[in-house]
Formats: sequence, C-alpha cells, structure tokens
Amino acid sequence: METLYVDLGARSYPIHVGSGLLGASQQLLADSIGTDVLVVSNTTVAPLYLEALLASLDGHRVVTHLLPDGEQHKTLDEVAGIVSTALEAGFSRDATFVALGGGVVGDMTGFAAAIFMRGVRCVQIPTTLLSQVDSSVGGKTGVNHPLGKNLLGAFHQPSSVLIDTDTLASLPAREYAAGMAEVIKHGAIADIEYFEALERDQQALASREPEALRQAIVHSCRIKAAVVADDERERGRRAILNFGHTFGHAIEACTGYTRWLHGEAVALGMLMAAEMSGLDTASQQRLRALIAAAGLPTQPGALSAESMLSAMGHDKKVQAGSLTLILLDRLGDAYISRDFDSERLHKVLHAWSA
Repeated sequence: METLYVDLGARSYPIHVGSGLLGASQQLLADSIGTDVLVVSNTTVAPLYLEALLASLDGHRVVTHLLPDGEQHKTLDEVAGIVSTALEAGFSRDATFVALGGGVVGDMTGFAAAIFMRGVRCVQIPTTLLSQVDSSVGGKTGVNHPLGKNLLGAFHQPSSVLIDTDTLASLPAREYAAGMAEVIKHGAIADIEYFEALERDQQALASREPEALRQAIVHSCRIKAAVVADDERERGRRAILNFGHTFGHAIEACTGYTRWLHGEAVALGMLMAAEMSGLDTASQQRLRALIAAAGLPTQPGALSAESMLSAMGHDKKVQAGSLTLILLDRLGDAYISRDFDSERLHKVLHAWSA
C-alpha cells in the first residue's frame, strides 16, 4: 500500500492506494468514520463489493442506500433519497457517508454529505479507474441539470480516500478505457515525463498489469493532490484539470448523457481542445495515438456545432459571460484561456461536427 496526502492544513486527508484494502477498511478508516455510517452504492457495484465492506465495518451502526446505475440518474431527486435514508435512520451530525462506487456514486454521496445537517464527514471508496484517479480526490461534488453537467453541487472534501486496485479486475473494458482518459489527461496537462511513460507502458496498462496500473494511479493522484492543495476551490490553477472537459461536457449534454461515457467524452474533448490550442501536428498525433491505444474514441460522430456551442455557454466555467477553455502550450503544459479566438472555436466545432 502507498499513502499520499492532500495538503489542506487542518482538513488534509490521506489517499490509500493498494491491493485488498476493502478488507482492511476498519483499520484504514479508523480516524475518518464515526459510529453511524451510511454506505451509498449502486445496483451494479453493491453485489460485488458491499458485503466485504460491511464485514470490515463490524461494530458500527451501518445503513445502506442503493442508487440506480448510470449518469442519467445523477439528479437532485436521487440525492434527496440519500438524505431521506439518513434521516429515517436517525443519523445526526456525527454520521459518516461512505461512497462505494464510481464517479456518479462519489459525486452524489459527497453532495449529500455536504448538505446533510449542513455537512458531515464523507469517505470515498472509488471502484472505477476514472473515479480513482479523478473524481474521488479534490472534494468536487454535485449533480447534473438538463442544461449542463455538474451545475449543482458543493466543494466538500472527503476525510479519506481508499483505493483498492483489486476492484478494477471486474471493471468492463469500456469503463476501464474511460478511466484511462483521465490518466492521459494528467500527463497531457502537467507532466510530459508521465505522458511519455504512459506511451511506453500502454500495452501493460491495456492488459491491467498490476504494477503499471498502481504506478499510474499513484502518479495521477499525486498530480491532482498537488493541484487541489494549491487551489482548492478552482479560483486559478485547478482549472487546468478541466482540460477536455468543456468540450466533453457539451458532447455529453448534446447526446443526453447516454451515448458516451464521461471518460469517452473527455477523450474526444481533449482532441478538440488540442486542435483549438493550435498544438503542433506531431503532438496532436501523439495525443490521438495514446487515446486510441487506450481503446477510447477519436471521432464523436454527428454533432451539431450550434448545439455544442449552446451547451458550452451553460458550462459552469463560464465567468461574467465569458467561456473559459483549458488549452495546451505543449504536451505537459496547460494554460487557462479566456481570451481565445471565437472564430477559431466555431471552426473547430464545425470541423468536428462534420
């Protein structure tokens, strides 16, 4: 096991990464949970891992709440259901909400924890690659709105993150590939040496070789932890973590959150953002090749440029009516742009919607 920390002063918390950690939850989470625990999972993950987690929480008063599986269920109504379960169980401000599942479960559980009794502790136990390297770390929580993704939510840092790499063995190939999009993103925005390592290790990662996978998870979490510690509430540098997301979220919104998985949409968004950046052809080809090698899409199919532009206008990163894009100076070096060429943006959107 390897343990990293998100340095936020008194609110710092550990990220435990290793094999077989679900069975050691009691010890690893001893400082993060109280007597009353609400475990939130979904109908896909619960049959696989809920029993092991509950066994390790012996001695606590544990109540479970199961969500339907899928991005389309990331709604305020479902969060209200989580809160209702906690209230009906008589839980109070010393309760701990535990998210067992992927990014949707983690985001919704974190949001419910943020608003229950004006804030209770939350533990993230991510079971997908995407959630392990991205959404479980950093405290972003929320739900979708018909006008855009994650428009409703709160910053609510977890008290601990427990990443059991064994859970990735049961992950369907498409979900695993979707997680690789966020892994690739970290190299593309902040660490060219990491990007190059991903290029070298692409075969080992594709076959889920344990050590290559553990190293990638640790490296991605280290990058994200450093960015979050530097800018917790995304008033500056943290925005670089959104590389590919403004385009990707628009793709998701325009296709009703049903055609593409989040990571797939982000992969497409990274390619669009790279083109918008004016990145040199060789670098764009390297990014495209790594995305393709991970089993991710490189063509979005038929999209309306006008619908994409409208969806981007509702993106939560719009400030004072101005859209923010995360672009690349070069591979491994991202920057925040609010003064981009709008005509170029239209050309990129039309080129990708053809």
